Amino acid sequence: MILTDKDTNLTMLVDFYELTMANGYFEHGMEDEIACFDLFFRRIPDNGGFAIMAGLEQLIDYLEKLSFTTADINYLRNKGVFSEGFLRYLENFEFSCDVYAIPEGTPIFPNEPIVTIKGPIIQAQFIETIALLYINHQSLIATKANRVVRAAKGRSVIEMGSRRAQGSDGAVLGARAAYIGGTNGSACTIADSLYGVPALGTMAHSWVQSFDTEYEAFEKFAQLYPNNCVLLVDTYDTLKSGIPNAIKVFKEFIVSKGYAPGAIRIDSGDAAYLSKRARKMLDKAGLTETKVIISNSLDEYTIKDLLIQNAPIDAFGVGERLITSKTEPVFGGVYKLVATEVDGEIIPKIKISNNPEKVTTPGFKQVYRLFDKTKNKAIADVVTLFDEIINDDEPYVIFDPDYTWKRKELTNFYAVKLLKPIFEKGKLVYHKPKIEEIRKHSHEEIDKLWEESLRFEKPHKFYVDLSQDLWDLKHVLLKQHSESL
Repeated sequence: MILTDKDTNLTMLVDFYELTMANGYFEHGMEDEIACFDLFFRRIPDNGGFAIMAGLEQLIDYLEKLSFTTADINYLRNKGVFSEGFLRYLENFEFSCDVYAIPEGTPIFPNEPIVTIKGPIIQAQFIETIALLYINHQSLIATKANRVVRAAKGRSVIEMGSRRAQGSDGAVLGARAAYIGGTNGSACTIADSLYGVPALGTMAHSWVQSFDTEYEAFEKFAQLYPNNCVLLVDTYDTLKSGIPNAIKVFKEFIVSKGYAPGAIRIDSGDAAYLSKRARKMLDKAGLTETKVIISNSLDEYTIKDLLIQNAPIDAFGVGERLITSKTEPVFGGVYKLVATEVDGEIIPKIKISNNPEKVTTPGFKQVYRLFDKTKNKAIADVVTLFDEIINDDEPYVIFDPDYTWKRKELTNFYAVKLLKPIFEKGKLVYHKPKIEEIRKHSHEEIDKLWEESLRFEKPHKFYVDLSQDLWDLKHVLLKQHSESL
């Protein structure tokens, strides 16, 4: 079963404690109590300068059809731990929460809410697992893909990792996320069918092995696909056989008939050495426009090193190290209760930990991104209480929430709310953009970051500050807790 199929019922894809807690809320008469949860993350993968928001479309699809089937109810009844009243509640379940989220493709930073759910506590708690699943996975892969794309410095990057992804969803949604992150397409055909990610690909070594000679294999392929002839040249001997045969076929069947002079792909060996030799051989043969594509266990670090060595590579096929984000395979998003509502009044909640980084920021919140008007570059994000307004017609002071003496007064800036309404009382109010729109948005928003935030090594820290009112609220709660001990 492919879980990316939009007709698949994923209602029961939850941690069991979400059901036991839901039953508990119901039994204590709390099912209509309003709660607010934030989804956020604490650390950027690979010690990067930013992450990329992705996975929202799949979360929306899930919430739109969230309901319990007869089979679901029967399964829960057979567990013997849920009350009949609770099961009847689930039979009549209708999602009625408010949902706010940062749009896909937007650069995101630690400790700011990227999704906020506000509604009946059973519902808001219940969707924890699926929200984390979609946002964690796709944000991880989109972030990794963008690092790879930036390392390639304008050269094409093709995602080729389906066969080594963690399952069908990892392959399909990973291809979607990678395209949001900036890849040019994917070898995963179903990602094109479902999400519009351009499907790309040519041949495997088995094609070459299937014919009596390498030349014959290239000839037959060129005759079939003269408009996009990419020949895999490392099945036998790249320099002595593969490239010479490719040159011969390009001249005889491609260039002589007026088609573009194709490309070669090298999938093994020393990519820097082989690409340099290949380029010289192609140029000497007059095939100066023939492209050189490299694959084989690539990531941003390998690509960066290849380009430092002036390897004449035109495109990269990146597989398992992208689709699994091998260097850092976990996006540490978490989902925490931050407020309840009683008679229309927001009651902030805080989680306190012996680990300072795990202390949560309480309250129902909004996130603003502040931009320099002159350079159109992002200055900082400010997390505020939801009804706070940052007036960009007046000077505004930002400060480090940990080292509060670090302050800066901003003028000549503009403020943008990042958390957009997605659902209101369970009704979708958000226009889901096409994947090309998301990809374009991501490129434009990353371009608004300072170059220092784009470094792979020790990037500039982008500040996520708290408004004064929110900072005061958090520290009042911390003080109250300390005094109660």
